[in-house]
Amino acid sequence: MKFKYMMVLALISILLSACASEEDRGGAGSVSDGETSSENNALEHGVKNQDQEQSDVGFEMSGSDIEEAQDVPADEKKAILAAFDTYMTSFNNEDFETYMSVIAKEPEGFDYKEEEEMIKKTFKEYKVKRTAEDVTVIKYDKSQAQVFASLAISLEQESTGAKLDRTGRQVTVFAKEDGNWRVSSVYFIGDVAE
Repeated sequence: MKFKYMMVLALISILLSACASEEDRGGAGSVSDGETSSENNALEHGVKNQDQEQSDVGFEMSGSDIEEAQDVPADEKKAILAAFDTYMTSFNNEDFETYMSVIAKEPEGFDYKEEEEMIKKTFKEYKVKRTAEDVTVIKYDKSQAQVFASLAISLEQESTGAKLDRTGRQVTVFAKEDGNWRVSSVYFIGDVAE
């Protein structure tokens, strides 16, 4: 039973990790992420270590002050938030086609084909529900936008019934591709368990 719990914990860490490009994958395969360095997991899309390139993200992954970007045109803000909503809703509904439609074809932080395979596997083996609050566009330019959200994640492995709940904060980086906002990388830090 302890092994199954550890596997679920490792999976949720992987699910919540994110989009580090190959040169930025310093945290992958470390003691803290529960996988060996030879594993190549597409659902790592999102997290860079706290010590890595803080300037990539529109806020530091600690602290509580989240400031909304002031220079976002109203139509772009609406499109960015709609893309974020589609990203979250399609994942929760296990809608593979819609989910992949908001994933960048040329992402900065993960491999598109690996993401496809891992999402298929995740939808087959797990029930995951992600709930976002405090959704805020925190950084914007014409080609990239960053969306902050406080997340609550509930994971259940269908074959064993093992469950895990986790909360944290995420920045989802969107890139403009073919006139649409698509997820290019994700940065997540889990809250400390009490």
